[in-house]
Amino acid sequence: MTTVPLAGRSGPGASARLWLAGARPRTLGVGLVPVLLGAVASAHPKALPTVAALIVALGLQVGANYANDYFDGRRGVDTAARVGPQRLTAGGLVRPGAVLAASLACLAVAGAIGLWLALASGLGWLVLAGAAALAATLLYTGGPHPYAGTGVVADLAVFAFFGLMATVATTAVQGAGVPARAWWAATAMGLLAVAVLVANNLRDLATDRVAGRHTLVVRLGDGGARWLYACLVVAGVVLVPAVGVATGQLPLAALLTLLGGLALAAPLRLARDRAAQGRALAPLLPQTARLHLAAGILLGLGLLAADRPAPVEIAGLAAAAALVGVALIAGLLPALRGSR
Repeated sequence: MTTVPLAGRSGPGASARLWLAGARPRTLGVGLVPVLLGAVASAHPKALPTVAALIVALGLQVGANYANDYFDGRRGVDTAARVGPQRLTAGGLVRPGAVLAASLACLAVAGAIGLWLALASGLGWLVLAGAAALAATLLYTGGPHPYAGTGVVADLAVFAFFGLMATVATTAVQGAGVPARAWWAATAMGLLAVAVLVANNLRDLATDRVAGRHTLVVRLGDGGARWLYACLVVAGVVLVPAVGVATGQLPLAALLTLLGGLALAAPLRLARDRAAQGRALAPLLPQTARLHLAAGILLGLGLLAADRPAPVEIAGLAAAAALVGVALIAGLLPALRGSR
């Protein structure tokens, strides 16, 4: 695969940096965290199917990111006016054919391992679910009628594949059934995954309108999309765990997730600021991705604590507090650097 080095950044590592940037590493946790949470939710996690599911999730997400880069670049959706990170295809950094080949290679690996996982676990429905995931990946921005710009369909697909399927399917391949708590965990992760998409589309609202891309954010308008974002993050971090515990389908320790509310302040403050538009909204995406990560880890620790004796529960609380602290510090560092 031939790449065109960025100006002033040539050298043996330049190509690798380009491909890593194209994989969009800041949001890869959106696909990986639900898998880990699904394994924990089974109460009997196994190493091999969990690692296989992680590879499938990573292959699908990176393949989707490269596919979006390719199709959006070829269709002219990603232009010089775009606010977010520069794309491989639209920026002329990598040959379009190489980007498409990388996408198909990632999807092929995900498909092969996913097929093995479905057959090894004896779950035939996983083959259909995997085929649907592959089709959804390519048709999101590819094909004659991409659904990325059709409004609610894209957001429902993100909820289904990055929430329900990633979590529940991982629970299922552990071989001990799918308890109710896996569905609650999947719902929380799905809502926060949609919030990540909304954060991305809020940043791109103006350029998506010009490109004729009718995302849900474009359809709702600036004010409505900001309200939707707030509802999604509050529901994912606070409401779903609280209701799950109240109905007895999540253990009391799942309320650890509420500590993630500490990380809600920054993204909610930015989303409420109607004066923040375009580039000023760029921090919302990584903030939301970190919130998704923190909520998933905290909920997972809560489920683990419920399955272990008291000393581990205490250790889980301490670890959760430390993780939230690290997430908050990580969120503050860019602002601190920018003030120098």
